[in-house]
Amino acid sequence: MANKLYCKINLEDSIGFNNNALFCIGTGRMNLALRKEYYNQLKKVQEDIHFSYIRGHGLFCDDMAVYHIYEEDGTEKTEYNFTYLDMVFDDYLSMGLKPFVELGFMPEKLASGSQTVFYWKGNVTPPSDYNKWAELIKATVNHWIDRYGREEVITWPFEVWNEPNLPGFWKDADMNEYFHLYEVTVKAVKNCDSRIRIGGPAICGVDDERWLHSFLEHCSNNKIPLDFVTRHAYATDLPEKDGHYTYQNLRKPEVFMNELKESRRIIDSFKEYTGMEMHLTEFNTSYTPLNPIHDTNLNAAYIARLLSELGDVCASYSYWTFGDVFEEAGVSYTPFSGCFGLLTNGMIPKPTYWAFSFFRNLRANAVARSEHYIITKDNMGVIYGIAWNPVEGNEDKDIYLQISIDLENGEYRMVTKLVDENTCNPLKDWINMGSPANLKKEQTELLLECAKPLVKIERLSVTDGNLKFEIPLSSNALCSFEIQRIYPETDRGFHPYRIRGASVDSLAKNHNKPKSVSLKLSEAFH
Repeated sequence: MANKLYCKINLEDSIGFNNNALFCIGTGRMNLALRKEYYNQLKKVQEDIHFSYIRGHGLFCDDMAVYHIYEEDGTEKTEYNFTYLDMVFDDYLSMGLKPFVELGFMPEKLASGSQTVFYWKGNVTPPSDYNKWAELIKATVNHWIDRYGREEVITWPFEVWNEPNLPGFWKDADMNEYFHLYEVTVKAVKNCDSRIRIGGPAICGVDDERWLHSFLEHCSNNKIPLDFVTRHAYATDLPEKDGHYTYQNLRKPEVFMNELKESRRIIDSFKEYTGMEMHLTEFNTSYTPLNPIHDTNLNAAYIARLLSELGDVCASYSYWTFGDVFEEAGVSYTPFSGCFGLLTNGMIPKPTYWAFSFFRNLRANAVARSEHYIITKDNMGVIYGIAWNPVEGNEDKDIYLQISIDLENGEYRMVTKLVDENTCNPLKDWINMGSPANLKKEQTELLLECAKPLVKIERLSVTDGNLKFEIPLSSNALCSFEIQRIYPETDRGFHPYRIRGASVDSLAKNHNKPKSVSLKLSEAFH
């Protein structure tokens, strides 16, 4: 069943739209950045999409080897080793990425308990000695200032911990203990340079309203510095486990956005925090790295819808994550394992990869927006839009987006790039291949070819001051389109209408073909 949506575009309109899709991207724990496949995936993402910041866990986990205790002359002493941290941050900065620094988890020799999270066992207990925690923070920040320069480090946002409202990430989800951690951490960071911006509470959607209100109240009452608010959001219900995988239903995009709007309302209810930046430092459809939805066209279309709206309430929003070198639930068994990344292991772009690639190309001025599209233009008159059609479930609901734009008469070029279940669906192609767990080189190369959008270039003529065209969107399709005025150059004697397969409708209508001439061979030589 197909719906027709008619869209009349006035290029003089100005629609509110904040495109911060490329501000930040998520990553697995810091130690993974020392691996070649991780580096290759991030390098490709940066070359094609180019995010500005990167955020991940595990800064102080033992596999980064930062925090050490030794005994000398009968006295216990502390020393710090920044070797691995320097390698990781040097690589990030070389690729044009600044860190959005998440301060956590706890080094084992500084931890008050043994509770851990994830396959890689990040310690989630408070410090056994808050003074030593503060010294660790100061030593690390001062090291960065010394290595990268003070003016560089003050451009990095800092966030205290990760999802302390969940008992799996912060022992007992102890609110007061987190407030204490936040206060000690903020003072330590500001001691290095008061201009460094820092925030929290990095909560996710469990008891989040009470946590956020209490956190802001605590900071307000105790005059604790707070430069911005952070939280996370995911769009699925409780999971159903099946073997290595989990399956979840999506919430409606409106429900997802309402959760964030409520956070915005709570922040603005405090006079001193009205209008304060809210950074969504993690978001995705599912919150588990075992959900195949992350590999689908549905994920791409749904995320495109969110990207068109998140800037209304958030200063930034960081997709979790850029790649599938990721081990929270262990190492993936297959290249399409349901992990969070934009790229599979093997460097195959998933459909959601193209959502971010398309949003990168949006122009400065938005002229139209709906739940199915965003259309922009630049000062040179180039029009660039993105359209999407997320459909959960088995019933197909195709859309025909019919667009009308008033334009000057002349020739135009329209480029469309289509990502849908038929033309750019590497997950389906991998399944059709037999779902090999370990891809051979030729299998990877074939899937790379299948993972590209369908590109189409059309020549359009405007003769009555109006351009009409249609974007067909099958279920879970994502499509970008670019319209630009062209001034064709024609080589002498070159006539496309005379070339099989090269004729252009708009040209055929506007050119007078020469009358056919029939000559006998003998006449041709006289």
